[in-house]
Amino acid sequence: MFFKSRSWTDIAIFVVTVFSVILIDRMTKMFFSTVLHPAESLCIIRNVFHFTLVHNTGIAFGLFRDNGFVFLVIPVIAVGLLIYNLYYYHKFGELDRWYIAAFSLILGGAIGNLIDRIFLGHVVDFIDFRIWPVFNIADSAITVGAVIIFIKCFPLTKDKPAPRPKVILKD
Repeated sequence: MFFKSRSWTDIAIFVVTVFSVILIDRMTKMFFSTVLHPAESLCIIRNVFHFTLVHNTGIAFGLFRDNGFVFLVIPVIAVGLLIYNLYYYHKFGELDRWYIAAFSLILGGAIGNLIDRIFLGHVVDFIDFRIWPVFNIADSAITVGAVIIFIKCFPLTKDKPAPRPKVILKD
């Protein structure tokens, strides 16, 4: 089990991160759903940053819209794969706190968007930078988690091995 040999700090990072992402995601979606009508936009920085309410029936960033039931199955599979990854890393490899935080962000984001799909039939998006499709807090958490895992898997710099001590032989 994941929790069996983990420290309480690791467990707290996991639980607090997952529930914080879900809570912040739900609160912001509810807020913007009550303040804005679908397709209505609130300008924060003209032509740069807006809050625009979008009901997304596709997957990430609005791709593959209106494919219905498939988008309930995909997040459930993704959550299952994340849980399996946690188990696998715990059982067979070192799972440091960066991985725990990353997997927690992804899991919290996946659950946040899955809640929308189950209860609303679409995902509520509202963050609009005008040069990118409209997204939400859950999408951001998933993206940040994926970037952390990518950086951990493919470090930008290679660690150089520690220099070997010089051996001086005396005659």
